[in-house]
Order: sequence, then structure tokens, then C-alpha cells
Amino acid sequence: MSKILSARVILSSPGRNFTTLKIETEDGIYGVGDATVNGRELAVVAYLEEHVIPCLIGRDAHQIEDIWQYLYKGAYWRRGPITMCAIAAVDMALWDIKAKIAGLPLYQLLGGACRRGNLVYAHANGEDIEETLSEAEKYIAMGYRAVRLQCGVPGLKSTYGVTSDKARYEPAGTGLPAENIWSTEKYLRAVPQLFAAARETLGWDIHLLHDTHHRLTPIQAARLAKDLEPYRLFWLEDAVPAENQENFRLIRQHSTTPLAVGEVFNTIWDCKQLIEEQLIDYIRTAAVHAGGITQLRKIANFAALYNVRTGCHGATDLSPVTMAAALHFGLSVSNFGIQEFMHHTEETNRVFPHSYVFEDGYLHPGEKPGLGVDIDEDLARSFPYQRAYLPINRLEDGTMHDW
Repeated sequence: MSKILSARVILSSPGRNFTTLKIETEDGIYGVGDATVNGRELAVVAYLEEHVIPCLIGRDAHQIEDIWQYLYKGAYWRRGPITMCAIAAVDMALWDIKAKIAGLPLYQLLGGACRRGNLVYAHANGEDIEETLSEAEKYIAMGYRAVRLQCGVPGLKSTYGVTSDKARYEPAGTGLPAENIWSTEKYLRAVPQLFAAARETLGWDIHLLHDTHHRLTPIQAARLAKDLEPYRLFWLEDAVPAENQENFRLIRQHSTTPLAVGEVFNTIWDCKQLIEEQLIDYIRTAAVHAGGITQLRKIANFAALYNVRTGCHGATDLSPVTMAAALHFGLSVSNFGIQEFMHHTEETNRVFPHSYVFEDGYLHPGEKPGLGVDIDEDLARSFPYQRAYLPINRLEDGTMHDW
């Protein structure tokens, strides 16, 4: 038995806001977990400090499954991003503690490695096709085997995924939410041109991905997926808003382009129909948003029954703690597909020193006991929280649209 002695939330902003939970046991072992909800960080802080942490003190840190069920079922008000991110932070920290006590990297406790590393994809973006492909070539030269392509749309001032900082993409900004203008018609004309040029320039040995960011109707998404079939995408991501899982059935009826979704999902119930009816090919739930490693393993095992593979969300609104959790998880599951990998700022990397490494297109979590990631609390305090919002999206006539 290893009793939980204390737990505290660390809120910091080394380039962007992160909510981190640190749990310590009576024998001096501690673990860290990520609880970041982009643009709603303080909501999770309150949930943890006022409701969760008091229930943890004195419990056996080894009872990960029981504590997960206690926090999920005991609240009565289940699911939702705030609840599930708070549970995820506890879950990650407890797995970190258990693996440290065992003296093993976490993936060994999860069943051992299924491959030599996790295939990852980079983000290449530009104002036009030429700039996007130039950025893609830089990543390929660095050893990446898979690249997500996002390109400016002619006639639109700004486009999702396109940023002046080519090393990373951070949509949240200080002040009130920024407002962007969107045109589905202009977008649908531009994307096939991007991928036609990409295959001609980059060839066929590199995996290409694209994210529509929940902006299309099912029939629009079906049209795009069909138009992109000749270019053999690795996947088309978030084609439609995913609250209505049946939307994907219409896309599936019209195209064989692989489909990926799930970064905004919180539990296995959000993806149940999509998986069991084989309406998607990749499930993108993240450890931080879907209740931690414990829930993520259940989702992966369920998905494996239907030949659906994993593709965990990995944007910069997830701290290196979640990235480490995703890498240990991905290395240990048989139906791993690919891992999104966006580079954090140097400030973030200093606040969260970590052991995972990139080589030849793959990320490996490293061999340090536990998650292999830590938090420098003194340094974290030098980057105070700053309120930030994600932008909103409007159509050209002013109508609110999905962001």
C-alpha cells in the first residue's frame, strides 16, 4: 500500500496555459498528470481543488481502477470535458507513481512495447500551396514519414491551421475571442488542388493527412472525401461535428478515404457507434480529455475488435505530460495507428523536462521509470496564468459556424 499524502494543482503559462496535478505519497514518490482544457483551464482547477483532491488523501495510490470508478461514478454528474480532464490528471499521476515504484517505464506495465516507436506526423502549413509544400519538404528532410497539410484558402483572410510560426500552431489568444470568417465553398475548391500538387511534389512514399476541423455537413464532407480519393490520404480528420455519430454513415457511403475523429470526445460512449459500425478508421481521443490512460486503454481495446486504430490528439494545448502518456500508451497497444506531434515552446520544454525522443519519423517515450516527464515548479511559477480564448468562426454573412 502507498497512501496518497497530498495533491496540488500547478497552473502555469510557459507560452500557453497548462493545468498540472502533482500527487505525492507517504513514501516520497510523486506523479504528475495533465488537466488542461484549452480556454477553460480554471474550471478544471476548481473541480480538482474543491471536489477531487479532498477525496484522494489517504487512499492507496496503487488502486488506479477503483479510484477511477470512484471519481466517475461517485460524482453522479458523469462525463463532460471538465470532469473527465480532472479524472485524467489523477489517473496519469497514479500510473506515473505505480511505474516509478516498479522502477519501470510505464509502457512496460501496460504490457510492453509492440513496436520500436510511435509513428508521428508533423504539421506543415502555409498561406498558399507553394509555401505549404515547402514546409512539408522541411519536415520530410528531418525524417518525418507523415505530414498534415493545411493551406490558406484564396479569398479568406485566415484559415484554420495556418500560422506565421511554422514550428507550432497555437490558436488560443489573450483578450476576448478572435472572430474568423469562413467559406465552405471556397475551401472545398482549394483542398483538392493542394493535395494534387502535394503528390506531384512530395511523391507517394510520404503519408499525407488533412484536418477539416468539424466545419462541413455530411454531404459536403462526403464530396471532399471523394474528391481526395485519388491522392490516397492517410486520413481525413474531423470531417463533421461529431455529436451526431450517424453523420459519418453518409460520408462512408460515398468515399473510401480513411476517416479520423475524436479529439473532443470524453468517454468511450462518444465513439461507441462510430467504432462498432466501422464508420471511422482512427479514433483520436486524448488521455487528458478522455479520462486518462485507464479509459484510453478501454477505448483502444474496444476499437481493436472493429479494426479501428488509434491516432491520439497531440496539439500544443496538451502538455508534455499528456504527450508522454500517449507515447507509453501507443507503444503498448496492438492497434496503434499514428501520433500527432506538435512542438512545444522552449519555455514549455524547460518547465516540463521529458525523456521522449524523436528519431527517423518515430517518437519513443524513453526508459526512465514512470511517464518520464517532470515539472519544474519553481520555473513554472515564473510563467503566471493568462486568460486566453479560442477563436470563433462566422460565415461570410455573419452566421456563427463550427470552429
